[in-house]
Amino acid sequence: MHSGRAKQRIQKKRSLYMLGDALACLPAWTLFFLYRKSETLWDFHLSPWHVHLNDSNYMWGLLVLPPFWLSIHALSGYYKEVDRKSRLMELFRTFLASVTGGLTLFFFIILDDTVFIYTDYYRSLAVLIGLQFGFTWIPRVVQTSRYHAQIRSGRLTFPTLLLGDVEGIKEVHAKLNPQRFFSGTEMLGYVSNEIAQDWKNLPHLGKINDLETLCISQSVDDVVICFRQTDHVALQQLIGRLHLAGVRIRISPDLYDITSGTVRFSNVFETPLMEVHALKMPPWQQFIKRAMDIALSGSMLLLLSPLYLFIALRVRLDSRGPIFYNHERIGLNGKGFQIYKFRSMVVNAESHTPRLSSDSDRRITPWGRTMRKYRLDELPQFYNVLRGDMSLVGPRPERAYFIEQIRQIAPHYPLLHRVKPGITSWGQVKFGYAENIDEMVERLKLDLLYIHNASLLLDLKIMLHTFLIVVRGEGK
Repeated sequence: MHSGRAKQRIQKKRSLYMLGDALACLPAWTLFFLYRKSETLWDFHLSPWHVHLNDSNYMWGLLVLPPFWLSIHALSGYYKEVDRKSRLMELFRTFLASVTGGLTLFFFIILDDTVFIYTDYYRSLAVLIGLQFGFTWIPRVVQTSRYHAQIRSGRLTFPTLLLGDVEGIKEVHAKLNPQRFFSGTEMLGYVSNEIAQDWKNLPHLGKINDLETLCISQSVDDVVICFRQTDHVALQQLIGRLHLAGVRIRISPDLYDITSGTVRFSNVFETPLMEVHALKMPPWQQFIKRAMDIALSGSMLLLLSPLYLFIALRVRLDSRGPIFYNHERIGLNGKGFQIYKFRSMVVNAESHTPRLSSDSDRRITPWGRTMRKYRLDELPQFYNVLRGDMSLVGPRPERAYFIEQIRQIAPHYPLLHRVKPGITSWGQVKFGYAENIDEMVERLKLDLLYIHNASLLLDLKIMLHTFLIVVRGEGK
């Protein structure tokens, strides 16, 4: 997440990188196609190239390959972080993506070629990978070098706040300040409940309660947390607030963090800081997760349409009122969205204040009780997934009314808003529908564990257990 100014800058950079990658594959494909039509590796310039380029297969390649290569690069996570790239890592990522895409195309294109000796296959593959790598990497490194030059010249900076106690702030400032010329760090000031009376190196901008307002008013990109001592609950609460503020969060590590191996950094000149990411899932897995969300939710809406009609009819016959029920829940980045369900309660069941349901709740209709047992009331949420409000797997979204009560017990609850909510979750599989705030807090623990251990494999396990719960009618 980033501030509004940073979002615009990042989106512009991402668009330029994507445009360069889409254009790069066109000359690579053209030269490779001419090479395939020649007899040897070096004589494609002797072939009647103008005839070959009228080939329909060549034309199809021009249409299909740009989205193909953009997908490969997106899977590699290249477009995820475009703001502060390392040119060395860019070299490795571009090469790995070229190899991955080249091997994929090998089975669809090169294996159809007629060859005299088997080694021609390997030579064709090497030419394809080499051309794709060269035409992709050169524009990338030029563009990245231009951004690095802007940082060194001071034309591109990242407004930064230091947050913590005075001693911790002084210590981190002393380390970061000499690096500002090559890291682009623009020290705006510090935020602390203390004020350093004898220190004029950095202005005091406000107290910790002013954090969100300062991030907006100062267009902050980065916040470095530098408490010398703080409890983990308070730290988690701060991280939750900062994530919702849309800034890059970094933490000054202590000796335990360093010895446990949690501190990772790549620039040998920079002070090692731990960066707090929203989801510990690699970018390529996040890409596949969203693709699975779209494919499976779209398929479910289509394949289960007869079941939707049957459930809608039963809801209509069971009790007076609308078929669907929708209300606002809080999702990604603390933003509200309308969640949809088949109505399982009587009309005006929450006419005054929101209430949690239980197994003995008299507001639940007879058919509603059956739906809840098999989780059928949740089926319309596939529409929420298709829209992008939710994911198939993620922490269950709650209403703002209950979130405020949960935060009285667990102030770090906003950490859940760092990821999209889901139809099912680890906590939902374990606890089902929560009947009180204490159960919500217990479910919160598993949802936080999910965020820190998220992977496609874990998602598949949660979906499998959810399927078994639905089939067995064990929904709670």
